[in-house]
Amino acid sequence: MDGWIANWHRKDYRWRRRTWPWLLVALLLLFTGTGWGVINVAWKQVTLQVDGQEIEARTFAGQVGQFLNEQQVTLGLEDVVEPALDAPVIKGMVITVKRAVPVKIVADGQEREIWTPPVTVAEVLAKSGLTLQSQDRVTPDLAATVKAGDIIKITRVTYKTETVKREIDYRVERRPDREIEKGITRLVQKGQKGIQEETYRIIYEDGQETGRELVATRVVKEPVPEIIAAGTLDTASRGGQSFRFERVIYAVATAYTHTGKLTATGVYPRVGTIAVDPSVIPLGTRLYVEGYGFGVAQDVGSAIKGNRIDVFLDTEAATIRWGVRRVKVYVLK
Repeated sequence: MDGWIANWHRKDYRWRRRTWPWLLVALLLLFTGTGWGVINVAWKQVTLQVDGQEIEARTFAGQVGQFLNEQQVTLGLEDVVEPALDAPVIKGMVITVKRAVPVKIVADGQEREIWTPPVTVAEVLAKSGLTLQSQDRVTPDLAATVKAGDIIKITRVTYKTETVKREIDYRVERRPDREIEKGITRLVQKGQKGIQEETYRIIYEDGQETGRELVATRVVKEPVPEIIAAGTLDTASRGGQSFRFERVIYAVATAYTHTGKLTATGVYPRVGTIAVDPSVIPLGTRLYVEGYGFGVAQDVGSAIKGNRIDVFLDTEAATIRWGVRRVKVYVLK
C-alpha cells in the first residue's frame, strides 16, 4: 500500500510539472485578450471636419472638447462645434467645427459687422436681435447660408393709403344744325368738369416713396358734356343771287386802294380784289364778303394774318368809310 501511494505521488508530480506551462500560456492569452478588448472599446475612430478639411483620427478622449484639445484645435468665441463640447465621443462620430466669419448687416440707416458661423441669414438676424415685418425685404434670401464678407441688407417696406381728388374732362358733342351756315358753330351747352376721388396704395422703402398703385376710384361729380351746334347749311342768297359755299368764317376786314403795284397774283388790283392770309384762304379762292360783295383772293399783306382780310376800293374816301369791321366771309365752291 505504501508503495502504491508513493508511486501515485511521483506520477502526480510529473503531471503537474507538464501542465504548469500551459496554464501560464492560458492566463497570458486571457489577460491579453481582455486588455485588447478594453483598448478596442476605449480607442475610438472619429472624423473631424474643420476649415474645409476632413481627417480620420483615433482617440481615447471621453468628450468632444477633450478630443479637440488632443487635435490642438483652437476655438474662437463665435465658432460652433457639433456635437457640443460636452458630448461623449463615440465610435464613428463626425465632429464638425464651423468657424465664424465676418458679416455686415445694413438696416435702419445703420451698418454693423458681426462674427457668425456659416448659418442661414435668418439665423444671423435672429441672433443679432433685428425684428422683421412680413413686408420687409432681405437680401440675400433668408434661407441662404452666409459666407465671409457677405452684406445682409434689410429694406423696411411700409404702405400708406392716400385719397386725392381729380378733375374729369367733359366730352364735346357736335350736333349738326341745318339752320346754321356751314363753318359756323354755336355753343348750346357749356361743358363742366367732373370730380372723382382716387385712392392710392403708396409703397415706401426705408421711408422713401418708391411706387403707388390705384386701388379704388369714386365719382363725386359727373362731368357735364359741352354741346356745340355745327352748321350744315351750304347755300345762301344775296341780292337776288343764290350761291353755294364750302364754309363761312368770321374775319376782321379793312380796306385799301390804288398803290400802283401789282398784286401777289400778278394783276393790278380792282374792286373785287381781296387780300388774304393764304394759310387760311388759298389764293384764287372765290369769296363773298358781307357788305362788300363777290371777290377773289388775289393779294396778300404783311398785316393780313389769320382771320383778317383787306378789300380793295377805288378811292381813299371809300376806304375811310369802310374802316375796320367784322364780317362774314363765304368761301365759295
